[in-house]
Amino acid sequence: MDNKMVSPELETHIHQLASQQPDDPLCAYLYDLDSLKNRIENMVSVLPNNVALFYAAKANPMPEILATLAPYIAGFEAASGGELCHLAEQNIRKPLIFGGPGKLNSELKTALELGVDAIHVESITELKRLEVLTHTLGVVAPIYLRMNIDIGNITLSKLAMGGKPTPFGLDEEDLDNALSIIKKAERLSLKGFHFHLMSHQLEAGRHIALIKRYFDMVKQWQALYQLDGLSINVGGGMGINYIDPGKDFDWPYFCDRLNQLIIQEGMETTQLRFECGRFISAPCGYYAMEVIDIKKNFGEYFAICRGGTHHFRTPSAQSHNHPFVVIPKQRETNNILTTSDIQNICLKNQAVSIVGQLCTPKDVLARQQLVEQLQIGDYIVFTLAGAYAWNISHQAFLMHPAPKFYFF
Repeated sequence: MDNKMVSPELETHIHQLASQQPDDPLCAYLYDLDSLKNRIENMVSVLPNNVALFYAAKANPMPEILATLAPYIAGFEAASGGELCHLAEQNIRKPLIFGGPGKLNSELKTALELGVDAIHVESITELKRLEVLTHTLGVVAPIYLRMNIDIGNITLSKLAMGGKPTPFGLDEEDLDNALSIIKKAERLSLKGFHFHLMSHQLEAGRHIALIKRYFDMVKQWQALYQLDGLSINVGGGMGINYIDPGKDFDWPYFCDRLNQLIIQEGMETTQLRFECGRFISAPCGYYAMEVIDIKKNFGEYFAICRGGTHHFRTPSAQSHNHPFVVIPKQRETNNILTTSDIQNICLKNQAVSIVGQLCTPKDVLARQQLVEQLQIGDYIVFTLAGAYAWNISHQAFLMHPAPKFYFF
């Protein structure tokens, strides 16, 4: 792996952190808040005029991440009652969206009491339960209907949330019933439609075709049911290329094409929303592990590192070899014997699997990847670790200590 993928400043931080805890090997998450700030500024600056960008907090809900994003985005999306309360506790004073399947009555009640900007309704049952709650609390519920629609010949991405049978959203067959319930209800206010059919999308052109499909469907429904003034939440799903870093979803090109599509389809007065997560925060995070052992087994080399998939589940969840950088340990030039000198194995131009400390053969973060040089005591730094990383990991397994967390 090429160590040019991280900045000299990050290398300095890692060496400083390692020196602060000499008794144990380094294991830490590091977040570059300046790069996150620059990224979100750039993303918002190229949005079409009638498009708002929300952050999907499930990608990374750390308070420091939320506070960095808050000045630049339209609001935050929560996918559970726990996330909703967490966002409210941050006192960031931005509109909140509440989505996700299987909402509890207690969660819907919390959303209504917090005065969320929108609740994304996933089913007829949920819609009916929400109607009962609005009468109990004496409030109006602002709702978007999440729809799962036929997308024709548009190819699905790696992770499909719709466009085929899934647990998410209402079937098109349910729309007539849903709108009838809303029309009769006193306290259900339809604000728009919500779509989120694809994640890990890397092709901007294909995503434009998907959004055109959304436009077409909403226009049909507006004409059929005489609906006016509705907004469209087009979800997120823009992908990070973990296999070929740097060749990600082309956001500026996509926004330019989107602006053209909006004009072409006469949607300039329709308020559109994105709720992106991974694409915003993934590049700002790093997971650093110190190599504590190198061994050869059945002809293959393994670098055993402090930490593992219980801290950083992303490569296991996505079934890929996660990109990483080797940062050499700063070694003393005196004659004092160090732990890494006890078995001073040095791999050069060798394939090696990067594994953690767990008692399972699945604790692999990158398998048989070529390294120019690697020794015990060096640091493996996984890039693109700012989203769906620590917060989706099985943290309690084997009760290993948590990594350190640093924001710079």
